Amino acid sequence: MDVSRELALLSVPIFIATLFAEAWWRKRRGLAYDARDGATSVGMGFGFALISGALEGLTLVLFAAVYEHRVFDIGGAWWVWILALVADDFVFYWVHRLEHEVRFLWATHEAHHSSEQYTFTTALRQPWTYPLATVFWLPLALIGIRPEMILAAHSISLFYQYFIHTELVGKLGPLEWILNTPSHHRVHHGSNPVYIDKNYAGILIVWDRLFGSFEPEVEKVRYGLTKPLVKKDVLHASFNEWIAIAKDLRRARTWRGRYNAFFGRTGTDYLACERASGAATPSAGS
Repeated sequence: MDVSRELALLSVPIFIATLFAEAWWRKRRGLAYDARDGATSVGMGFGFALISGALEGLTLVLFAAVYEHRVFDIGGAWWVWILALVADDFVFYWVHRLEHEVRFLWATHEAHHSSEQYTFTTALRQPWTYPLATVFWLPLALIGIRPEMILAAHSISLFYQYFIHTELVGKLGPLEWILNTPSHHRVHHGSNPVYIDKNYAGILIVWDRLFGSFEPEVEKVRYGLTKPLVKKDVLHASFNEWIAIAKDLRRARTWRGRYNAFFGRTGTDYLACERASGAATPSAGS
């Protein structure tokens, strides 16, 4: 059975039903709902599904090629499924963290954070260049996890994460210590200074607690980017930071400046650093 494909088919009616149910319930509770923002998120989700589906065969081939050189032959017993889920979640945590820290990875991930509301539609605001991150999961095939199990584990993770993108669920008691919950993930989507670059978890919040990136939800969350998008259509939401990188690469005067503009830490003014080092002369209007 192709678990990832079965889950994808099952998720469509569930997502549609819950999107409308949440919008109705928010209206009953007097909470704002930006239908235009939601439409942008759904459009991005549709594009993400098409791209991911088109590349699924290539992804499996890539994983299979690495699996042929696996270090361990662990088979497909029930405990390997648990290993696959935990290993996928561990990789997700570190990839997600790098996406916030390294600029070219942030160029992909920024799209998911560009919504200024927090609803189930936000979960669908997936970046179209996300398949580039596939390479980070290759070590799972190398240690002996079957390719189809890796894809299934990742699909389960994304399915779970859909349901934590909501303001309608409060804190969940003892589960808050173990699982990534709506409360924890609201923090992750906050642009409040105290919330920036916190709570990277996929399913298990224990990674954030272990590696020092946990922050509880205390103050009211302000959603979106610290520098909101000027244009909020599907294309600009998908490629805003890629366009910014291209501009910085064109304006940079040194190879070091170009390297930093692409691989440097997210949020750094690379051209200002380059000018301060005396490597470049400010252009008019810069």
